[in-house]
Amino acid sequence: MKIAVSACLLGYNCKYDGGNNYNQRVYNLMDKHIICPICPEVYGGLTTPRSPSEIQMSDKEILNLLNKEGKDVTENFVLGANKALELCKLKDIKVAILKSKSPSCGCGIIYDGSFTGKLISGDGVTAKLFKENGIKIYNENDEWKLE
Repeated sequence: MKIAVSACLLGYNCKYDGGNNYNQRVYNLMDKHIICPICPEVYGGLTTPRSPSEIQMSDKEILNLLNKEGKDVTENFVLGANKALELCKLKDIKVAILKSKSPSCGCGIIYDGSFTGKLISGDGVTAKLFKENGIKIYNENDEWKLE
């Protein structure tokens, strides 16, 4: 099975602070599956490291994405999500394991936009786009059904 995976979970240093979110359980998927690392934020032109960003919401709808300095980075996130989707379509990928809580990859729970660590229900830009296009989404903490 082909699986798109947030690159930071595989040890790529593409996280906002220049580090990664390496996860051995995710990494071990390479033993049985074809893994395609993705980083929508980098695809969207954001640098590594970069200022952290959070989604600004209104009634469960994404208004925009701001970094901690207040700069609007919505266009970068949307561009990156579309490039990640294009790659999945090109490679016929139907499943993704994405980084939880991320403004790009978060699935089900994301930060609330206040930069205080508060979590709310919602999806990151890429996770939402993947779901809308029929790609099954998991995060690194889920029980995966990959067969």
